[in-house]
Amino acid sequence: MNIEALRYAQTVSRTKSFSAAARAYGVTQPALSSGVARLEEELGVKLFDRSPRGVRPTEHGARILPLIDHVLNSLDTLAAEAQRLASPVTETIRMGVSPLIGADLVARAFRAARTLKRPRDLVLREADLDPLRADLEAGRLDIVLVPAVPGMPTLRHRVIAREPVVVIDPDASGDDSPVELKAVADAAYILGPPTCGLTTYTTQLFHGHDLALRTYPGEAASFRAVDEWAAMGLGAALLPRSKITHEHTSCRPLLQAGTPVEIAYEAVWDCDTPLGADLEEMVTALTVTEEAPPVGSDTASRGAGD
Repeated sequence: MNIEALRYAQTVSRTKSFSAAARAYGVTQPALSSGVARLEEELGVKLFDRSPRGVRPTEHGARILPLIDHVLNSLDTLAAEAQRLASPVTETIRMGVSPLIGADLVARAFRAARTLKRPRDLVLREADLDPLRADLEAGRLDIVLVPAVPGMPTLRHRVIAREPVVVIDPDASGDDSPVELKAVADAAYILGPPTCGLTTYTTQLFHGHDLALRTYPGEAASFRAVDEWAAMGLGAALLPRSKITHEHTSCRPLLQAGTPVEIAYEAVWDCDTPLGADLEEMVTALTVTEEAPPVGSDTASRGAGD
């Protein structure tokens, strides 16, 4: 049985979309669809139903997919443990970053790793939330820097930075004044893929304040595309301030009950590894203090992202 096909099916199950799963896994959609089809043929059952409302597990899929998760988790645990036994001491820290994490935070992470009691190098991987979570839980990554959205409850979390959120609304041309979330709730918002941390953040922000989220019918491939499409006037967008790179007719600081709305970024790691103490020390050095400039300030560098 092809392990890659099992991973394809697992990613489709998590993202509820063949196209989103292909992007998250870094393969073409035809390749991923073909791999899932071969797996279904080998198992003798259909795993997914496609409809205009998205992808859902079939009755058989609902029973098989948790078993696939169990098999893959066991394989990943086996591989990670063998790697730890073969190389108990490592000079590197494998760090995953969401594309929303700016260059300033990545640079601070490099400095923190090099100033540990036992200095270490960082090996970076950039990806969306789902593959980062999977790699961290499987031991293929030691730590991830991601938007602070729910997930991975068994691991250690610590907020390391925050930055203001702005709303881009083509219908409010020329107005850059602060605006309450409720006042812009009727706009149609451009969203990225389901695995994008920004999309999860936007959805939770609206639902957490009992507001319906109206969305643009298309789907942007990244937060950069969200920025570009909003500049074209296709719809409104919520973005961290440091991720604005295009000229907009209206770019307004977002408020909730008079308080600036912020997005938080956090470090997530497993303390129960040989690197646990070093990771704790590194995250402590990364944590923003009152003296440190917030992410997205004029002194902070523009970040890379999605």
